[in-house]
Order: sequence, then structure tokens, then C-alpha cells
Amino acid sequence: MLTLRALTRHARLAAGTPPLAYARLAFDYGGERLPSRGGEPHVRRVRDGKLIEFTRQRADELAAMERLENAGLTPAVDTEGLPWDLADTLPDDAWLFPGTGHTGALEVNTPARWMALRGKLEDDGFLLDYDASFPFEVLEGPVHWYGEASTGRDDDRFELEIGIEVDGQRVNLLPVVAQALGEQQISLTPATNEAEDAVWYAPVDDRKRVPVRLRELRAMLAPLAEYLEKPRTRLRLPKVQAGRLEELARALPPDGKLDAPRALRGFTSRLREAAERATDTVPEGIQATLRDYQREGLRWLNALDEAGVGGVLADDMGLGKTLQLLAHLQTLKEADRLKHPALIVLPTSLIPNWQAEAARFVPALKVLTLHGPQRSDDFARIGEHDIVLTSYALLPRDLDTLKKQRFELVVLDEAQQVKNPRTQARRALLKLQTGRLLCLTGTPLENHLGELWSQVDLAVPGLLGDERAFRRHYRGPIEKQNDQACQQRLNQRIAPFILRRTKAEVASELPAKTEITRRVVLDGKQRELYESLRLSLADELREVIAQRGIEHSGIIVLDALLKLRQACCDPRLVKLEAARGVRESAKMDLLLDMLPALIAEGRKVLLFSQFTEMLKLIGRELDRKRIRYVTLTGETRDRAEPVRRFQEGEAPLFLLSLKAGGVGLNLTAADTVIHYDPWWNPAAEAQAADRAHRIGQDKPVFVYKLITTGTVEERIETMKVRKAELAAAVLEGGGSRDRLKFDQDDLDALLAGDG
Repeated sequence: MLTLRALTRHARLAAGTPPLAYARLAFDYGGERLPSRGGEPHVRRVRDGKLIEFTRQRADELAAMERLENAGLTPAVDTEGLPWDLADTLPDDAWLFPGTGHTGALEVNTPARWMALRGKLEDDGFLLDYDASFPFEVLEGPVHWYGEASTGRDDDRFELEIGIEVDGQRVNLLPVVAQALGEQQISLTPATNEAEDAVWYAPVDDRKRVPVRLRELRAMLAPLAEYLEKPRTRLRLPKVQAGRLEELARALPPDGKLDAPRALRGFTSRLREAAERATDTVPEGIQATLRDYQREGLRWLNALDEAGVGGVLADDMGLGKTLQLLAHLQTLKEADRLKHPALIVLPTSLIPNWQAEAARFVPALKVLTLHGPQRSDDFARIGEHDIVLTSYALLPRDLDTLKKQRFELVVLDEAQQVKNPRTQARRALLKLQTGRLLCLTGTPLENHLGELWSQVDLAVPGLLGDERAFRRHYRGPIEKQNDQACQQRLNQRIAPFILRRTKAEVASELPAKTEITRRVVLDGKQRELYESLRLSLADELREVIAQRGIEHSGIIVLDALLKLRQACCDPRLVKLEAARGVRESAKMDLLLDMLPALIAEGRKVLLFSQFTEMLKLIGRELDRKRIRYVTLTGETRDRAEPVRRFQEGEAPLFLLSLKAGGVGLNLTAADTVIHYDPWWNPAAEAQAADRAHRIGQDKPVFVYKLITTGTVEERIETMKVRKAELAAAVLEGGGSRDRLKFDQDDLDALLAGDG
């Protein structure tokens, strides 16, 4: 039998110097326990007056000493880094951890480090015998874990402790666990070649230690990892993190016990149950028919309202997030739960789209748009409205006014705009008075998990901890180490607060072709250019028509309308001195926002424009963003090659001109069509969309039309059904210009200002 006796000796080198812990190795033969001597086994002894060679014992002793060396120990006589006055006082049979430097061995030979080696030594066949001078006593016997959660006066938080029961007494281990993690005595991930049943000796008091299985300990710490960086008696967690109690309950051993108030237990399951109970009844005031998945989204939004929490609606682009949100607001209004306005923050380019969809789907709700230099005139009327629209750009500027107003709900459309937590808009959002915040986004995650954290932390504050802790405990393990267990914990944690459906998931509910109009507002110098052109061209046309009559002014009218349409698409198309240097393009900005999101969803996109030069400008921007594309225009000699590359998936985006790509192509790989400057002739428009929506297409097709509001584009869109002949004449030449048929009222409507 091999015995290691653990002892300590105080080294009086300086005040406060910790004790040195070491072990003595002894060999037990038939009840006779003899120490080793100076690192060499004691192999000769006299028994009954005879000299006996213990060859076998000698081999066993040498093997035992080799195992000690393999465990990282050295005989005291060979240990470097021992103060000379201490080395002389150690027995010849002492074993230590080696150190470096003058006092290195003193620094590493702590009682705690010897305790950490206990399991390995016992596995190697050593019996540990603790001397009275050793500061720790190991308690044997089963360990019973417990968790205890409680609510206090702070309604937003709860407290939690985790520990073990020893002799009927509970011992809270959170402070010592945090200290051990900080001192790297233990880690949240197993060491290389760590034994399956490895243990850590948890302090019960100043002397007593209890062995706990590291596997069990890590399972219980994993849900709370980011809160263990500082020793705390109890953890204080936001109530939205009560779902971690369910994770803890699952991690507790079978004989473990979790005590928690009913209000905290089953938090996430109650959220799921609330979602099932919540109504999906379409409110009376909604002027639309909701598909089944949209009603499910409505029910989910209503459930979040009942629970008093926010969330992230992350459906793919084109699945109707705006409609689902408006239906939710209408539900709140009809239930008398919209006591204060709902503030909707969105990119400037989407303001017209929201105005149009609110007017179309929820006409009974009062909508106020805060936009433009005169918006301060409307500040006093904010509280009189149900919906208030503002932009990410204006939110920080108007913060002093907006933070005085209570909002029932704040909604972020295209919430990836605040994926950087240091933006002015995101900081401004934190200062608003609101009960809940919802994020709408088709791309909650574009580059890294930090973007997801930024949005979730706004919608459900505290759910994922602070940014630094999230980076350390989630981003690092998942992105760098591919930690699947960590990924699963994150997924479980956010699941109740994120609703995402892809087009593929709801394909059976979608029509074969869905048409979506995306409106964008001209601003800044582009708006100034358009207005100056409109006024000057209107004056010029009046003079020409007065001289020739409208029936003989077709060429000049067409040229004027062409210039206005070019100004809407991109000022660089306008070959006039007034357009020189104007680089702003609202429609280009909208397109460059849309394309990365669509491509990230796996969409295959056809983008049409009548202007070949416009396609070249778009191509330059795509090159800067490193988005792969192919092009087909009248200048393309080999039409088959770009078609092949697109159909075979080499490029997700196909730029086509109307004349070259409007007919004669079968592009069934595409499931999305974008009309940059739509063909106002319905037949030409449908013909372009049919490049994708044709026999052989097995996916729903989405057709987007980009239209600038308050311009000639929007007015022709309004007139095109009533004036199909006019649309063809204006935008395609419509046959003989002598047959151009529209009157002065039509022309006045086309050239009217935005007012």
C-alpha cells in the first residue's frame, strides 16, 4: 500500500506568506510503514535478524515514484525555486510541485492545488492521509444540489443562489465558484484528456471540502456563465431570464431541488402557452385578408403584448411583416389597449411605403409622419395619433421632444439599422418612454452574432446579458469554437422572443406570384433637382403647347417626361448642367438595402431597367459591395453565357435591360423580380416578370416595383390602368407619335408638384 500524507509547513519568509503544502510518500509492508528516503525507496531492512532483498517491492516503489513524477511532482531534494532556509527544514521524503524563481515552489504548492490533484492520485492507487497541519478536511458522502430563486421589491429582477446540502445545512457555492473560475482552479470547459468523473473540491467552510463532479457542476453553471465573473452571494437577473431556471432544473442531478416562486418557474413555457391562447382573430378594422402564417404572427405579437415583453419578428422579406404589425396595432386599438401612440422608426426611404400601407390596411388609425424641415409644427399633436412615423436619421435630432412623450410601443422596421450598438439612433432609443419594443427585420443576423445581440437587447433588455459578456460566453464559443451546446442554449433562450418564417417554410400558402410596391421618397439635392426640372419643363411645355397644340407636341412631352423619370432613377442619368454633381439617389439606396437581404435569404434575383446606363451604375455599386452578378443588354454578344451562369447558380443577381431581356428568356432559377423603373405598360411589365414566372418554376415568385413618391412615376402608376394607351405612348413610344392621345388635364396631373 502506498500512502501520501499531505502536510503544510509555514515559511516565515515575510509577513502574510502563505503556508507551503507538500506530501510525504510512505510504503506499507505488512503493517510496517516506512518512508521513502531522499527520493530513493527504502528497499533493504532487517527482519528477524536476516537481510532480505525486496526486489518486487523495489520495482513497485520505483513505479510509484514515476507515477508521482508523471502527475507533475518532484522530490523536495530536486525541487528548484525553494527558499534555502525552507528547503533545509523539509523531510527527505517530501514531494512538491516544481516552481521557478526564488520563491516559485512556494507560490505553486498551495493546499488548493494539492486538493485539485487528489482525484488523479487516488486513481493511481495512492491513499491520501491528511496531517493535522493540512488546512483542509475532505468530507466523503453524497452531495445534494439545490437552487433557490426569489423575487424582491424590484419587479424587473429576481435573485438566485446555487449550492449543496451538507449535514442538513445549505451551503451557497456561488461566491467560491466565481473565485475558483477567476483563479482558473476550474473552467467551464473540460481540459484535454480530463477524466469523465473528474472532481473539484468545493469549500464548505475554511477547512472542510466536498468533492463535486465537474460534469454536474458545469451543467449547472452553463446557463449562468456570464454572471459568474465576480464573486456574488446571490445573482440578480432580469425576470426575462427566468427561462434559465428551466435550464438549471434540467441540469440538476435527479436528487437535486429547485425552489422558485410560481411566477418564475415555467416562464418560457408560459410564454409559449400565452402564444397559443392569444387571439389570432383578424380585427374588424383591418382591410386585408391574412394568410395562416400571418395570423400566427398576429397571435404571437398579441401574446407578447399580454406578457408585457418585446420581440423580434424576423420573417423573410415579402412575407408581410408590415401587415402583421398593423393588424396587431388595430387589435390593440379595438381592445382599448392603445392608450398612447405607437412610434415606428424606419429608414427614410420607407416612410412613403408605411404611409401607403397604413392608409390601405388600417384606415381608421390616425397616422402622423414626422419628416421634413417643418415637422416641428406637428410635435404638439403627437399624442393625438395612433401611429407616429419617424426615421433613424431624425430620431436623435428630435429626441428632446420624443422622450417627453409616452409611447405604448416602439417598433423598429429594418431593425438591422441598429445592429451597431454605438449608433446615435440606438442610444436615442434607450431614452424613450415605452412599455415595449418590437424589431422587424428580414436579416437579424448578417455578419456576426453581435448584430443579433444588439436587436434582441433592445427588444428584451437583459435577456442575453451585456455586450461584453455575450461576446465572451456566446460569440466566441459559437463563432470560433463551433460550440454546439452553447449554440443550443442560445437558441433556447431567444426562441420565445423571435419569430422567423422563411419563404420556403410558408411556400404552400403563397400565391404563385406576389406583387409588392416599394415606395421611396426623394430627398435633399435629388428632390431639389427634380423640382427644378419639373418647374422649368412645365413652363417650357406650356409655351410649346400654346404654339403647336398638345396633339403636335408629342416629342417634346416625351423628352420632358424622360428627364423627370431619369431624375427619379438616378441624377447621373440626366445630361443637364443642373444635374452635375448630384450624387444622391434614393432609389439606388433602397435597392442596395434590399439586395443584400434578398441574397442572404438565398433568393435569385432578376433586376430590370429600361436604361442601360442605369444598369451600369448599379453594376459599379455592386462591384463595390462585392455582390456577384451577370448582365444582359443590347450590347451583350453572347446571350447564352450570362443565362447559363445565372441558371447554374454562379451569380445570384441578373441585370437585364427591357429590350434585351424582356422576351425570349427562360430564367426559372429566379424567384424574385425587381423593376427598378417599372414598365408602366402592364403587358410589358408582366412580360418581364414572366422570365421567372413560367412553366418549370417550382417556387413562388415575388415581383417588386420601386416607385418614387410625389413624382411622375407615382402619377403614371396611378393613371396606368385608366390610361393604358397613355402609359404605352409615354414610356414606350406607343406606335406613331401622331396617335399620342392625352389631354391637358392628364399632362397637368403628370407634372403636378407633391402637395
